[in-house]
Amino acid sequence: MPKKQFVIADTHFGHKGIITFTNKTGCRIRPFDTIEKHDDFIVYQWNSVVGTEDTVYVLGDLAMNRKSIATIDRCNGRKILIKGNHDIFKLKDYTPYFEDIRAYKIFPKEGIILSHIPIHPDCMDRWKVNVHGHLHANNVIDPDDCFGGRRYKCVSCEQINYKPVVIEEIKS
Repeated sequence: MPKKQFVIADTHFGHKGIITFTNKTGCRIRPFDTIEKHDDFIVYQWNSVVGTEDTVYVLGDLAMNRKSIATIDRCNGRKILIKGNHDIFKLKDYTPYFEDIRAYKIFPKEGIILSHIPIHPDCMDRWKVNVHGHLHANNVIDPDDCFGGRRYKCVSCEQINYKPVVIEEIKS
């Protein structure tokens, strides 16, 4: 079976507050009773699609405390971390679990850039698509997007049913 590449963002392992956050209508954006159920569900969803030889780009905000970083070890695949604003610990805390740690990743042939925080619309002239996290239940609204809103793809857990997305699906 061919190796696949996936993306996911904002796992927030060990972040007890994340299960209390609400959207604009007041509904919880992550409907879990405990952070343990939250983390277990993400690991289950992840492992349901990712094989041991696949690669997963984690687009930031992996864990909210140092000990919860190790949760990623329960997830299949080779992992590359694109650091997010909550990935504040020393590199040595992440390196046991990640093959590489970066600020962003570019797929030049396809014109795709992976980042944690979305690229500002004024800087998107070099890119066809920005795959990102950070926004959780929200999306970038770019009034100048002549591609019908397809220039930005948010892969925060809430938007992808907590399951990594195959990059090939985004490329097509």
